Amino acid sequence: MRMTMRWYGSKYDTVTLKQIRQTAYVKGVISTLYNKMPGEVWEEGEIKALKDEVESAGLTLDGIESVNVSDAIKTASPDRDKDIDSYIKSLENLGKNDIHMVCYNFMPVFDWTRTELARIRPDGSTVLAYNQKTVDSIDPTKMFDTIASDMNGSVMPGWEPERMAKIKELFKLYEGTTADDLFDRLKYFLDAIMPVCDKYDINMAIHPDDPAWSVFGLPRIINSLPNIQRMLKATDNKHNGITFCAGSYGTNPDNDLPAMIRALKGRIHFAHVRNLQFNDGRNDFEEAAHLSSDGSFDMYEIVKALYDIGFTGPIRPDHGRMIWDEKAMPGYGLYDRALGAAYICGLWESVEKNAKRG
Repeated sequence: MRMTMRWYGSKYDTVTLKQIRQTAYVKGVISTLYNKMPGEVWEEGEIKALKDEVESAGLTLDGIESVNVSDAIKTASPDRDKDIDSYIKSLENLGKNDIHMVCYNFMPVFDWTRTELARIRPDGSTVLAYNQKTVDSIDPTKMFDTIASDMNGSVMPGWEPERMAKIKELFKLYEGTTADDLFDRLKYFLDAIMPVCDKYDINMAIHPDDPAWSVFGLPRIINSLPNIQRMLKATDNKHNGITFCAGSYGTNPDNDLPAMIRALKGRIHFAHVRNLQFNDGRNDFEEAAHLSSDGSFDMYEIVKALYDIGFTGPIRPDHGRMIWDEKAMPGYGLYDRALGAAYICGLWESVEKNAKRG
């Protein structure tokens, strides 16, 4: 594995490349062109400038998260093929810049859903959290208003103000869309982009639905092992793979995370490793420190499963707590993610040495 950290770019991120490099554990970043809207072409020069900035700081650009998929593609609207052509051009330009992994998602309307961005934990740290009763009581078109004050002045991915301003239109756009409809549109998209992925050896790593069930009646299709296997079989190409996000799949306690990893050997192109704490069955959860004992997951077994399948791709600590009075994009501060990177590296070293000793 190669330890990385998500970085939004010098214009948007409170964390600097210098700080990331000084963690010692992190060797590369997963970044994006945060100003690009879905459907826009990522130009070759823009990508090169991003890569040069990262490399000048002594790090590597190990992948992109995300080249966002437009609603036209997800809804099969008349602009679908135009937007797919733009996506292909973006992938081609990434390939020309020697970038070979793209994380993306295919979730309608909301890229992820939380009801709190700053739930206070017993130690005084704050975390992202989800409560189903709260979701059930909220008008979905008002969802953004309930969390905007906790964004610390940042723009959260998937919750951009320009997008949220059109929230009613978006819900109308997806009205009547079934899970099978969404699956068919994902397959159409994947079949169209695989030739350019084959040409430039680009691994497409779909991110799971977060949480792993329908929210506000919107369909969810990447949330369980059978659904992932259906997707992989439908477009059976080695470049069609997944981002194994422990926190997203783990929102459903029925998902056996280590078993899922082992079943998906060869098709996990990227890994997000984090922990959750369940407070009321599956109705209420909050994000925890990466440490196993702070949450509900056995982090050693998750890391061991990745090691056992020979995973060599980029991995990153996922959402961190806000600790030590840090002010940053919720989940994406420096301190707790650096602790997470150190912990995951320690687990990996332990698993590796135990394996070599037999």
